[in-house]
Amino acid sequence: MTQTAELDLNPLLRAQFDGHWSHQLRPRLGDLTDEEYFWEPVPGAWNVRPRGTGTAPVQAGSGAMTIDFAIPAPEPAPVTTIAWRLGHVIVGVLAVRNAAHFGRAPADYPSFEYAPDAATALDQLDTEIATWTAGVAGLGTSGLARPCGKAEGPYAELPMAALVLHIHRELIHHLAEISLLRDLHRHTHVA
Repeated sequence: MTQTAELDLNPLLRAQFDGHWSHQLRPRLGDLTDEEYFWEPVPGAWNVRPRGTGTAPVQAGSGAMTIDFAIPAPEPAPVTTIAWRLGHVIVGVLAVRNAAHFGRAPADYPSFEYAPDAATALDQLDTEIATWTAGVAGLGTSGLARPCGKAEGPYAELPMAALVLHIHRELIHHLAEISLLRDLHRHTHVA
């Protein structure tokens, strides 16, 4: 009778996102322009804007730029720009989790300094992705089994592996939306 070795899920979970990030998502973002970053595909789209110029019920942010928001979100939710989606991924998906689980300074929508251009946003994204992937790697197998903790609210008792799967799903989902917005911009702004 052979003994079954314990399955090490950590490399599998990291590979789920890393391959997609390295070979599809990040290469698609490399030449993102400021025009694409701020492009509003429909009137009334939520965006990242210079402080004092937004019309959304909430303009969150600590610096010169703010992100459009509403609490609760309207139904249907407004169409969002690449800048808005990157802000959401950087702050709401990654920075908040990196702060809760991997030693990053606290972050939230109101206190974050949103990027005034595409290059800065991509630098912020790269930093948060690097923190997340290093944090997940550092969990090892036993860390993936421990509960998420109170930072994850009603999901506090779920294992960290469930959070990793959720965040990877969110990253792939939202970054694919950004890729689609880039395609729409390129096909509607032909020189």
